[in-house]
Amino acid sequence: MADYFHWFDLLGIAVFAISGTLAAWRNQMDGFGVIVLASVTAIGGGTLRDLILDVPVIWINDNSYFYAIFIAVVATILLVRNRLTIPHNTLQFFDALGLAFFVVMGTQKSLDHGTSTMVAILLGTMSGVCGGMIRDVLCREVPMVFRGELYAVTCIFGGVVYSGLLALGVAQLPAMLSGMTALLLLRLAAMKWQLTIPVFSKHHNELNEP
Repeated sequence: MADYFHWFDLLGIAVFAISGTLAAWRNQMDGFGVIVLASVTAIGGGTLRDLILDVPVIWINDNSYFYAIFIAVVATILLVRNRLTIPHNTLQFFDALGLAFFVVMGTQKSLDHGTSTMVAILLGTMSGVCGGMIRDVLCREVPMVFRGELYAVTCIFGGVVYSGLLALGVAQLPAMLSGMTALLLLRLAAMKWQLTIPVFSKHHNELNEP
């Protein structure tokens, strides 16, 4: 099972690195900017989670994470170098896919280190959203998690599905795949139908000004 965890981790790293590379491409960053943005998107959330858990950070003693980032960056650049624009939905899709991997993996790692289920779900959510938050801040954009469209809610949902299935006695791998699928489908539905949670609007603020 440890091999599954490692490969899921690497897949999540690669997918988020693709997301960061696409964001750097859309913002016309140079090569150094691409590497920085891809790296912080890929390992930012997991690094923060591990620091809170007070365990060795995932990439300190394992170069495979950086290999996954590098391969994802090079492959993405080769695929998009001849395109003039990158559809925003492409970035959102890879971001959603990265969420699906990282939230469930982060939830499981937190459970492995003795946290309660609620804390594990919160740390799993942090694993998924924090890298993207850093990416968006570096791109001078409002992070997706704060834009109203279902984002962090989908992470919590995926963590709840995964931990709930484990509590019901479902084997770990099917529970993991189910949690990832549930998160991904809800996030894609939110993107397609613009499912949102209440936000403060400019009109609302104007009505409440003295």
